[in-house]
Amino acid sequence: MTEKTAPFPGRCAIVGIGQTPYTRGTDRTTLELHLEAALAALSDAGLSPDDVDAVMPNEMAGILAEDFIVNLGLRDLRFSSTIRTGGASFVSAIQSACLAVHCGLANHALLVAGRRGYSAQRVSKAVEDTIVPMPIMRTIEEFERPCGNTVAVQWFAQAARRHMHEFGTRSEHFGQIAVACRKHANLNPHALMHGKPMSLADHQASRMIADPLRLFDCSLETDGAAAIVVTSAERARDRAKRPVAILGIAEGHGDPPDSITQKRDMTEIEGLRRAAPHAFGMAGVSPGDLDRAQIYDGFTWITLASLEALGFCDRGEGGPFVEGGRIELGGALPVNTAGGLVSEAHVSGANHVLEAVRQLRREVEPARQVADCETVVVTSEGDFHEGAVMILGRA
Repeated sequence: MTEKTAPFPGRCAIVGIGQTPYTRGTDRTTLELHLEAALAALSDAGLSPDDVDAVMPNEMAGILAEDFIVNLGLRDLRFSSTIRTGGASFVSAIQSACLAVHCGLANHALLVAGRRGYSAQRVSKAVEDTIVPMPIMRTIEEFERPCGNTVAVQWFAQAARRHMHEFGTRSEHFGQIAVACRKHANLNPHALMHGKPMSLADHQASRMIADPLRLFDCSLETDGAAAIVVTSAERARDRAKRPVAILGIAEGHGDPPDSITQKRDMTEIEGLRRAAPHAFGMAGVSPGDLDRAQIYDGFTWITLASLEALGFCDRGEGGPFVEGGRIELGGALPVNTAGGLVSEAHVSGANHVLEAVRQLRREVEPARQVADCETVVVTSEGDFHEGAVMILGRA
C-alpha cells in the first residue's frame, strides 16, 4: 500500500448517473442528448436542476455552461470549467469537480459528455467539427496534414506498430482485447454490439483501417451522451442511491514537443504513466490490490499500453498479459465489462465511469457482475500526451 498524498480521498462521491440510448443515427441535437443524460443523472440522484451549482461541459461536444443554465433553468450556478485534454477530459473534469466541492465552491456538480459521433462527426463524413481542437492539435496543420497524417487511427497505428517492433506485440494481442470487450457487450443489452459475437478469427479477418489497426481495433462512432453528479461524502449519504466514493484521482501530461508523431517514445502513454502513481497514492492502493478496470479504449492498443502505464504489467508485456482470458469476466482482471468504446459505445469515455458505478452498486446484469466488486480503476486518455486515472470504491 502506498501513502495517501492528497487532502480529499473519499470525501467526494458520485451520487447520480444517467445516459441516453446509444445509437447509430439520431435526429436530435448534441445539446438535446446532453440534457437528456443530465436529467437522468439528476433523477438517479434524487435531485432537481435547482440543486446544481456547478457544471463541467465536455470539450469534445462544444456545449457551454450557459446551455445548461438556459435549458435546465439553473438558478445559482457558482462554478463551471471545461477541461481541454481530448479523451482525457471527462475524468480530469471529475478531479476539478471534486476540488470545487471539497473547497466549498459548489454542492452538486453536473458533468456531461457525448456527441453525435455517427450522425454528424464521423471521420469519413463529418458535417460538424469532428473534435473541438486541443492546443496540441494546432501542430497538425503545419507538420501532419502535408503528410496526410490527419486522423486518430493513423496516429495510434504508428504507436501500435512501434510497440510491435520494440516488444514483439502481435495483432492477435490487440484481438484478445477486442474479443473480450465484445463478449462483455453481448452480456450488456445497452451495448451497440450486443447480439453480435466476434471470435479472434473474425478480428483477424476484419479489414485493415491503418496498419496494423483493423476495423475491430477501433472504437465505435456513435450518438449518445452520459452524465454523472458529484457531491461531498456527507451530502451523498442522503441521496436516493448508494454513493460511490472517489478514493483517488489524478491527471498527467506529457512533455513537448507537441506534434503527435514527434513524441520521444510512441510506445507509452506518458500522461497515464505520470497520473497513475498519484491516483493510487491518494487512494492508498496499488495495482495489485485491484481486480477490475474500466480503461479508455479509443483503439485496442490504447488498452494494452494503458495496462502497462498503470503498472498492471511491466513495460512491453501488455501483449502476453491480455492472453488466456485474463481480462475477460471470470479472469484475473476483467476489463471494460460493459463492452468499452470498441463494443458498447464511444461517449467520450463517460460510459466507463457509468459502468464502474453500476458495478460498485451491484446494478448490472448478473452475468456480467464482477463478484465482490469493491474498487475499480477508471482511465481516460487524450492523444498520447494526456491521461487521467480515478479509483472508485464502494461506499
